Amino acid sequence: MRICRGLFVAVFAFATSFNYASSNNIDTCKVAKADSAAYKFSILKLVAPVGMIGAGVMGLTSDWVEGRNRDVNEKIQENIRRRNRIDNVVQYLPSAALYGLRLCGVKGRHDYKENTLLLGTSCAIMALTVNVLKHTVREQRPDGSSYNSFPSGHTATAFMGAELLWQEYKDVSPWIGVGGYMVATGVGVMRMSNNRHWATDVIAGAGIGILSVKAAYWLYPSLHKLIFGKKRLDNVSVAPFYMKKSIGISAYVAF
Repeated sequence: MRICRGLFVAVFAFATSFNYASSNNIDTCKVAKADSAAYKFSILKLVAPVGMIGAGVMGLTSDWVEGRNRDVNEKIQENIRRRNRIDNVVQYLPSAALYGLRLCGVKGRHDYKENTLLLGTSCAIMALTVNVLKHTVREQRPDGSSYNSFPSGHTATAFMGAELLWQEYKDVSPWIGVGGYMVATGVGVMRMSNNRHWATDVIAGAGIGILSVKAAYWLYPSLHKLIFGKKRLDNVSVAPFYMKKSIGISAYVAF
């Protein structure tokens, strides 16, 4: 758990280093243009995530890539003496930081309520994609425990949170997004070191996580209008909570 807390603190350390000094110098006109651009579909935005997903698929279709998967797995396992399961918690840290940073006074593009809509949409797209692929492809895990290795859901969740941090806070400080991506990369490495995923499972999961967020931003204007009309989300209250060693987010919607 010390490593878990350390990774969480790392994300906030990046943020506080550039907190108000950076935010006070933001050109609001540029931010408005950036927001508008974030909601527009662009083929160029597909290049990186689709390329990552394609590279992951190569692990299923290419004997050469499959062989490299096994080589990488063997090298990693040779140097692992003790496994841990903190990746089950760390995968959620970038998404949690989306709310935590605002509690620390670091304002992003959207407020709590709008972040919740974006996060919820991203989660829905990511979870549907990951689960459909897992039950369709049925790739065996490296440890032989089951046939749902492709793609890595933990990695997809972590990179989804990291991409949200990047989109929401890159105008405050790019280091916030970098911190999120460092944590997400760590989750991918832990999934391989725990012998739960092949390298290409992790790469594909990262691509799915990133693409889910981009899709959520493209859908955001339509979803916002469909669910809430032209009004802002003033009838929604969202807040984090801590109770009996459990953390989470509570939401209240008034109709």
